[in-house]
Amino acid sequence: MIEGLSHVTFVVSDLERMTRILVEVLGAEEVYASGEETFSLAREKFFLAGGVWIAIMEGERRRGRSYDHVAFKIDEADFDACVERIRRLGLEMKPPRPRVPGEGRSIYFYDDDDHLFELHTGTLAARLARYAKGRRAAG
Repeated sequence: MIEGLSHVTFVVSDLERMTRILVEVLGAEEVYASGEETFSLAREKFFLAGGVWIAIMEGERRRGRSYDHVAFKIDEADFDACVERIRRLGLEMKPPRPRVPGEGRSIYFYDDDDHLFELHTGTLAARLARYAKGRRAAG
């Protein structure tokens, strides 16, 4: 029924700060900025990151945190460089959840509006194959 992911939208209190996070951490390319000529509910910007359309829209800061998140695939070889870019921006990283060997590694971090992001080295296929072996299987 669905054809795929259209876009992900984040409501943020500071468009320029979020622009910096998307560009410097995710390597996103800014492709649109509404400025004061808005077509939607508020000022907004569009980005492409790994072929994913990310929209950010100016609005009130979120209150509270949850495990709701968006995860982006990264290569294992880029893991440490991603951690460094996140630290350089002063973003809060969350400890990764416990994992079994073979399901990939993750970096979790919050933006300034308490959105949770994950950068993950694994794939769905690898995770399903690992889980099929059961909890006690050695990785």
